[in-house]
Amino acid sequence: MEILIYLVPLALTLGFVGLLGFLWAMKSGQYDDLDGAAWRAIADDDPPGE
Repeated sequence: MEILIYLVPLALTLGFVGLLGFLWAMKSGQYDDLDGAAWRAIADDDPPGE
């Protein structure tokens, strides 16, 4: 049971770090254009005739 003294704060700290990372990603615009990357991956950039 003494291990809980270490595991509970560790779990809370890791959760807080994950939340900060998610909030940073939201603030920096990582989730603004979800469809654009998918369309760019399948877009045909080669000119016709090649």
